[in-house]
Amino acid sequence: MLSLIIFIPILAAIGILIGAQARKTALCAALAQFVLSLMTFLSYDKGRGGFQFLSTSSIVPEWKLNYAVGVDGLSLVMLLLTGMVTLAAVWVTPRIEKRENLFYALLLLISAGAAGAFASTDLFFFYAFHEVALIPTFLLIALWGTGERYTAAWKITIYLGLGSFVLLIGLVDLYLAVPEPSRTFNLIELQRLAANGIIPAAAQSRPYIFLLIGFGILISLFPFHSWAPPAYASAPAPVAMLHAGVLKKFGLYGLIRVALPLLPEGAKAWANVLLVLLVGNIIYVGLVTIAQRKLDLMLGYSSVMHMGYIFLGIAALNLVGVSGAALLMFAHGLSIAALFALAGFLREKNPLLMLDSFGGLAKSAPWLGFAFGLAAFASIGLPGFANFASELTVFFGAFQPAAGLSASNFQLAMVFALWGVVISAVYMLRAYRAIFLGEPGSSVAGWVDPVKSLRWPVILLLATLLLAGFAPRVFLAYVQPSIEALLPK
Repeated sequence: MLSLIIFIPILAAIGILIGAQARKTALCAALAQFVLSLMTFLSYDKGRGGFQFLSTSSIVPEWKLNYAVGVDGLSLVMLLLTGMVTLAAVWVTPRIEKRENLFYALLLLISAGAAGAFASTDLFFFYAFHEVALIPTFLLIALWGTGERYTAAWKITIYLGLGSFVLLIGLVDLYLAVPEPSRTFNLIELQRLAANGIIPAAAQSRPYIFLLIGFGILISLFPFHSWAPPAYASAPAPVAMLHAGVLKKFGLYGLIRVALPLLPEGAKAWANVLLVLLVGNIIYVGLVTIAQRKLDLMLGYSSVMHMGYIFLGIAALNLVGVSGAALLMFAHGLSIAALFALAGFLREKNPLLMLDSFGGLAKSAPWLGFAFGLAAFASIGLPGFANFASELTVFFGAFQPAAGLSASNFQLAMVFALWGVVISAVYMLRAYRAIFLGEPGSSVAGWVDPVKSLRWPVILLLATLLLAGFAPRVFLAYVQPSIEALLPK
């Protein structure tokens, strides 16, 4: 089933490239991927826990290189996020005027790469699948983007290429840190070996900082964040949904899956540095977000800012904090995807997306105003949405971090993080007021609510946010046992 989730989009992309009807094929593939992800989620035995649905095929026996997939609760939730956002992104895609087949094929390849990375239990394919997803991102921005699309495409290419290279160095260094007879690419086996102390504490600091920088560039950790806002502002809405909502979570997932269980002492050694950087994400980037006057750039910077909260939960190195970070990855993926979907509709009518060029849109498009309001409230962490439950869990975890970490430093970082909540409320509510309240501007005359092709996917994302907000235990019941197994004892 996991291989189907990964390879159905790839097969559909090949079919589209050789002549299949692009939109229908892509929509069917995205729907199949989502249904299979949901079936896997519902079929997972929480009582047994651990990795399930395991499948292995030998690729290069001499190198112990295997195509190996499997899911525990953490990767299962990320696969569900991938399926849901992929379906929404394909569904909301407007009419493509040029090279439609190539557009949909590349979109599906991003989804396949993300799903493959989340489902892989082999370190080589974990990295390789992510690289498969990056290449289509560059092409989609350069060929179908808006504004300064070529500049944005080159910038994201250089930054993420550098991040991938640094990450590769870290993974190789980690592989070599394991003594010769025990070296393997198998993540499950590596986790077992690390739990038995096979990687000395003194050898953990160097590979961890390489992994932190490599994953950090991919995640847009301050000060490596400047590629993300212009890339999202220039990208077509479905591409921004998939990258900000799903693919950027690969780096966060990698820190939890690889860095924390295999290099726990390295994580503790660099925890204070990470605290400084994540405060930069929350405060500095938050203030830059307030200064934005274009909706797409504001959403791009907002996405970067909220990565700071997830880093805070991961840095705490305890069950509560890391579980909250994992739930926030899921919640942020849904909320930012919904916001970019709605911004894409607004861009069709008003390409510049200047906030002061709207006004009073709620009168002529009440559903749009209601949906954007819900997505905005979710983003700023209003109670009732998954973002609130997850951020609160992160704060509880960070208040009392794991042994060996400075509680006072984490509590100081929490003070800045709480101010970040205020900052996010300021820029998001100001944007909502500018677009939907007041007297209608001349640029919104004659606007009507979007058609069902936009409504239903946004409803899917928002309904899931509400479900996870009112019943976070539904998702934490999957995530927490997996996190507990990954954290150092």
